[in-house]
Amino acid sequence: EVQLVESGGGLVQAGGSLRLSCAASGFSFDDYGIGWFRQAPGKEREGVSCIGSSDGRAYYVDSVKGRFTISSDNAKKTVYLQMNSLKPDDTAVYYCAAIRRGSSWPTLLEHEYDYWGQGTQVTVSS
Repeated sequence: EVQLVESGGGLVQAGGSLRLSCAASGFSFDDYGIGWFRQAPGKEREGVSCIGSSDGRAYYVDSVKGRFTISSDNAKKTVYLQMNSLKPDDTAVYYCAAIRRGSSWPTLLEHEYDYWGQGTQVTVSS
């Protein structure tokens, strides 16, 4: 059974930090990329960052560059999203997702992703 389980969300003040984790199981981790997405209230879900499990190459959207860092621990089959200098605009439910890497990789188009976690809430207070 494929599972992606996010953890690490919570309430933090603006300027603070959180580290999200995405624990994967049930598929060949090295063949997949992992992406982080977020959905704020009343807004569409958007891609934030993604990483190739086998090569560790990371990609970010402009709004989080320099503040967020994605990393992968292949031995633990876990991908992390370190979020620093958080802003109220970062408030959202954060999801991780897995995509079997092919011609569309790298991508943050959510319809390309095969498996999704249940999400974890991140709230940044001003």
